[in-house]
Amino acid sequence: MKEPSLTLTVYFNVLWIVSNISEYKYFMNSDLLTATNLSKSVTLGERRIDIIKNANLSIEAGDCVMLMGKSGSGKSTLLGLLAGLDYPDSGEVWLDGKNLTELDEETLAKLRQTDMGFVFQSFHLLPTLTVAENIAFPLDIARKPDNGRVEELIQAVGLEHRADSLPSQLSGGEQQRTAIARALVARRKIIFAEEPTGKLAEQHARQVMNLLLDFQQQSGTTLVVVTHDPSLTTHADKVIEVVDGVVSGSVV
Repeated sequence: MKEPSLTLTVYFNVLWIVSNISEYKYFMNSDLLTATNLSKSVTLGERRIDIIKNANLSIEAGDCVMLMGKSGSGKSTLLGLLAGLDYPDSGEVWLDGKNLTELDEETLAKLRQTDMGFVFQSFHLLPTLTVAENIAFPLDIARKPDNGRVEELIQAVGLEHRADSLPSQLSGGEQQRTAIARALVARRKIIFAEEPTGKLAEQHARQVMNLLLDFQQQSGTTLVVVTHDPSLTTHADKVIEVVDGVVSGSVV
């Protein structure tokens, strides 16, 4: 019996790839997060305001990405859409093979618990929990307590003397450092940070960014940071600029 010809073998290989194209594209694609034709608007009275206009972007696993733009440019809205905190008017957001725009709120909430970490500009610390308890909260929710990891991050953000303090007893900078430690404690696939150094003194701002960047480099976690500080772009693998809702990107 004759061996199949090389041409025939190639033909059947191509046929198999085409018939399994979605799986093939998934394994060949290193993008962790993608947005396609993403749009978001709000209505004020009879006026419609387009905040994000037909945005397309991709972020590879392990990247450090800066979302740049002036106040009111739409960069925070874009972050919320990418993180599944809000639904777009049109378009899709895919995170690690999951279409966030098709998931209900309960499923999205579970996904945030397992795959995402957040650093909000307004901190969102739980007022009745201490610094240590706030940092440990994501681990407690996941029923994976790790006191050693919590202590490690308390030391990393320089809050050893505040571990038993409540948020109301902290300065703004101390609250932000607590929020950042909380975002890092569970080693998520991706961290979304909105102006993480915006309310910090220069010394603490440097410390916090170094902490985020060191964690990102050591763990391979993807980091997406909203900022208007151009000096931070020197640390980025990719800079995505938002101007009046229009998104453009470049690899640094």
